[in-house]
Amino acid sequence: MPITKDSVVTLRYRVSDATTGQLVEAGKEPTAYLHGGYQNTLPRIEEALEGQDTGYQTTLTLAPADAFGERDEALVRTIPKSEFPPGVKVGGQLRGQLDDGRDHVFTVVKIKGPQVLLDGNHPWAGRTLKFQLTVAGVRAATPEEIAHRHVHGAGGHHH
Repeated sequence: MPITKDSVVTLRYRVSDATTGQLVEAGKEPTAYLHGGYQNTLPRIEEALEGQDTGYQTTLTLAPADAFGERDEALVRTIPKSEFPPGVKVGGQLRGQLDDGRDHVFTVVKIKGPQVLLDGNHPWAGRTLKFQLTVAGVRAATPEEIAHRHVHGAGGHHH
């Protein structure tokens, strides 16, 4: 079955930094997404897979603008540790607000004495990335998956 709008696509993938060659992430298990503009994967990945079938392999090199964006230093904040609940740890995420009042997720990247450094950028922002993709499976999405705009696991999905 070729990949078209409303297909569930199962992928095996590896992501590396295109500049250094360093492995960024390798999916241990295949991952699935709902194809067709549902924002479940990067648009350039959808473009490359449109019309392809199980077994298709490709390597894409995506500039930051086509992947996770450029780094925005305005999204880096230093907050007094006293403003955090006990147990704050590097790698933890919390919801905060941007200067314009919109909600945003920040990651704790460093704790130095009484200060906590937060970063609202995606961890891969600013990097040119190489995606090695193999289509492990393609199936038609269920009406429920289409209505919910994402893939459901075995046995359905409960909201």
